[in-house]
Amino acid sequence: MTVERLEADYIIETAFDPMQAAEAMAGEQSSGTFIALPGESPELKERSAARVERLEVIGEVDAPSLPGSGMPKAGQPKKRVQARVTLSWPKANVNGSLTNLLATVAGNLFELKQFSGLRLTDIRLTSDFKSRYAGPKFGISGTLEKAGMASGPLIGTIIKPSIGFTPDETAALVQELCDAEIDFIKDDELQGDASHCPFDDRVRAVMRVIRTHHDRTGKTVMYAFNLTGELDEMRRRHDLVKSEGGTCIMASLNSVGLVGMIELARHTALPIHGHRNGWGYLSRHPSLGWEYKAWQKIWRLAGVDHLHVNGIGNKFSESDESVIRSARAVLTPLFKDLPALAMPVFSSGQTIRQAHPTYQALQRADLIFAAGGGIMAHPGGPGDGVRSLREAWQAAMSGVTLEGAARSSRILREAMETFA
Repeated sequence: MTVERLEADYIIETAFDPMQAAEAMAGEQSSGTFIALPGESPELKERSAARVERLEVIGEVDAPSLPGSGMPKAGQPKKRVQARVTLSWPKANVNGSLTNLLATVAGNLFELKQFSGLRLTDIRLTSDFKSRYAGPKFGISGTLEKAGMASGPLIGTIIKPSIGFTPDETAALVQELCDAEIDFIKDDELQGDASHCPFDDRVRAVMRVIRTHHDRTGKTVMYAFNLTGELDEMRRRHDLVKSEGGTCIMASLNSVGLVGMIELARHTALPIHGHRNGWGYLSRHPSLGWEYKAWQKIWRLAGVDHLHVNGIGNKFSESDESVIRSARAVLTPLFKDLPALAMPVFSSGQTIRQAHPTYQALQRADLIFAAGGGIMAHPGGPGDGVRSLREAWQAAMSGVTLEGAARSSRILREAMETFA
């Protein structure tokens, strides 16, 4: 949805009159400050001030959700109000810049004393963003093409142990996974350019295995090499991966930052696998930070092709409902004429047990399904682990229950017993 004025939605918690608190947000994030200014003329306000477009009180709480909030000077309210608020800004304030967008919709407002809770839940962008940022170069269709597949899901895994392997040990595991007919492998986010596993040596060792496997089978397994680093390092590492015949790169979004990802996306000739490690500090408290729906729009416009959304039944604190909302958000067009869809990545404790509920919730398989233990712990070895996941997904997409599919599949039966 394109709007004439940039809009952002929030949930706030305040001991103040909620409209006064919302107006303080609008002032702080545009032309105002804590006191009236001589230069803030009516003409300037008309041109540049943010507005409170909507406010809906949704409840009350007895105690502040966050420390450090203030109280009105006159009177001590017994309760704090929670409300949904929409602010808008003239498009000229931000001028289609993602970096300035962040300062505008997610800047100092989180620190304002008027609030004991403030969470950014969604953003609606003006048309100048789509003329400045093209979004993912590859997305779903380009990723499937690079992987040599007509449709998803891509069955994948993560190199484990997360860190500690040498390049040769990494390559040996990749050989085992290639032999298991896997579609996708990624570095763990902790494995970057360690002294015991230098990036360049790892790429060359792994790609020798992947090229040999391709020569033998015709299939190029997609490997997302973690090139997280400084700008020149990432560009050089990207070029090495490409020269070695690699088909994917990976970067840690919160580590690299917005400008780093924008520049990497402009340089890349390969899909970017965007890892969201650190997401918890932006989101875990329900009264502070970001909703994924808003956050993922920034990175998709920046050019990220794959975005992690956690997974159903995961090992972290996120609910299944939140995971599915995140995946649907990634699969929702940013603009009518610029879909900019990214491929959601399901990981964290995934096994055959998550295939059916994931597909039933999304009703599509344009995704990467990355399982570590769900592959490696299969009693028949990694090959049976990969095949059991593929069979579980085929059953889900065909409307066959996991139990029904397992009746004619030994590897599914063994997986069900292992991952009971």
